[in-house]
Amino acid sequence: MTRDDSGDRDEHGSRDDGGDRDDSGDSDDRGDSDDRGDRGDSGDNGDSNHTDGCGTADERDEAVDAVFEAGVALFNAGHALAARDRWQSARIASVADADVAGADVAGADAADVADADVADADFAGADAAVADTEPADQRLRRGLVAVATTADHARNGDRSAVVDHATRALRLLDGLDEESRGIELELVREWCRRLADDPEATVADPEAAAVDLPSLRIDGTAVEFEDLDLTATLSAAPALAAAVDAGDEETMSAAVVLAREERGTGRTEVTELVFAYLRRPEARPQIAARIADHVDRDRRKRRDVSSLFE
Repeated sequence: MTRDDSGDRDEHGSRDDGGDRDDSGDSDDRGDSDDRGDRGDSGDNGDSNHTDGCGTADERDEAVDAVFEAGVALFNAGHALAARDRWQSARIASVADADVAGADVAGADAADVADADVADADFAGADAAVADTEPADQRLRRGLVAVATTADHARNGDRSAVVDHATRALRLLDGLDEESRGIELELVREWCRRLADDPEATVADPEAAAVDLPSLRIDGTAVEFEDLDLTATLSAAPALAAAVDAGDEETMSAAVVLAREERGTGRTEVTELVFAYLRRPEARPQIAARIADHVDRDRRKRRDVSSLFE
């Protein structure tokens, strides 16, 4: 994890403790995916050509690392569903390179997208089916997806869902090396155990249960938006836009494309705005408006150029 010095250091913001804006509407989500689907898997979050199997294995690994760290920063900022979106999208490249049988990957993915009618026993069966052959990185990702889902249901006070997903998170994270991607897992496992063992506390005070969730640490650092490099920042921005009331995912995804196009041109205006969008929550609506202006101008320019050839 490297800090990108190309961002404006004066635009570092305070840690964003806001929750996902759609948390209240996710009460029917008993699986590790909601009705929005895996937006990152389609490339709509700005990850196309970065986690889709193109490029060298090293490039794909770097892209997966960036998406993973983006999820950690989103999670630590209180956006559990946005973090889950990033971790789910990270499987594109990691599954492509995984040395596992197709049936094993299918079993892991089936467990990821189980719907509200699937019992915890079915989760256990799906997890057990891949436990022996699934790479540790994939298992860690699925475990964190379950943790994020637990956090969302804890915030909503859904006792049954909390028990299901906290139990599943423990089943996936138990036995993993503490050095998996540098993530310190024991505090996360302890939080899941408390919720699985005492769900009444969740119903009595759901906000306390969510706030009590420990920050995810990579190599000892509780990763925040300020710690993300350029690639991870561009991965996090559309997911954050989908979770807060400032900006929108489609516009932010277009801004990510513009920021990538600035590389090597000497222009950094859109890139700096995307950094600021993550790092300055107090000014996020104003920054989102400036980003939208850039996107609108670019779209008009492209339409004008296109009309010349009609």
